[in-house]
Amino acid sequence: MDVSIVLLNWNGAEDTIACLRPMLDWRQVRPSLIVVDNASAGDDVAQIRQALPCVCLVENGRNEGFSGGSNRGMEFALAQGDAPILLLNNDAVIGETAVRRLVQTLEENPQIGMVVPQLLDEHGKLVAVGSKNPAFHIQTRVQSFPDDAPVQLVETISGTAVLIRAAMLRQVGLLDERFFFSTEMADLSLRARRHGFVCAVDRRAEASHTISRSAPLRSSLYVYYIVRNRLLFLRSHYRWRFDLRAFWLAYTLALALKLRLGGQPVTAKAVWLALGDGVNGRFGGQNERVLAYCTGEATA
Repeated sequence: MDVSIVLLNWNGAEDTIACLRPMLDWRQVRPSLIVVDNASAGDDVAQIRQALPCVCLVENGRNEGFSGGSNRGMEFALAQGDAPILLLNNDAVIGETAVRRLVQTLEENPQIGMVVPQLLDEHGKLVAVGSKNPAFHIQTRVQSFPDDAPVQLVETISGTAVLIRAAMLRQVGLLDERFFFSTEMADLSLRARRHGFVCAVDRRAEASHTISRSAPLRSSLYVYYIVRNRLLFLRSHYRWRFDLRAFWLAYTLALALKLRLGGQPVTAKAVWLALGDGVNGRFGGQNERVLAYCTGEATA
């Protein structure tokens, strides 16, 4: 069976190579490996070319975030045919057996547009089995189901490891690049539902994910995009739900105050900037601006 595997690289060549190299030995799944380098600062492209000469490497001239970078990879994959597309983080690990299971689930269930495995951390602890609608939930990870059915429907999914039906993307469209990072998969999930596709978790498949490499960014960039993009998500799907907008504005203000009083000024600044940008419609990539603002060197 054929699968296009799209992996985004940003200053993480070592992780990217370690993630993809085992796939070269797969026998029943024929992976087309597509790496999108998001304008890494060092010699990542050279490292990847040397270690994985069979990989299709797409070089972005600038950092286009998860949404833009993934779109460049999916555009490349769709130009090659209709094989399902696996979006995979370079700090995640998934085996051939799990990918086969996900492909079979898509083949057996034509209404499923996207399917994810159970996601474990590096210690084997369950992290998530799908996600909830971020407009209605503060904590969006799904961690249990009421029954033991192997395939479970969920409201939304994450992009850590997700197999996507090519026909769905052709009908629904790619990721909304205004999100840049975070919540774009929830947005795609809701757009897919409007076209008759659902999201699912196959609990017979597993992937693992470690966040240790990216942990230093979580007090600033990650928080900023999660908070801001929830407001973009509301604009996109619940524009006239003034009750939801009022709740999240109040919640975000309270969160910024709590973080400030709790001795977390960097994160408090990230939340405050995210609130202003979300209200004023400033979307897309804001990495340099956020980092400068959170370290006290605000830019326009």
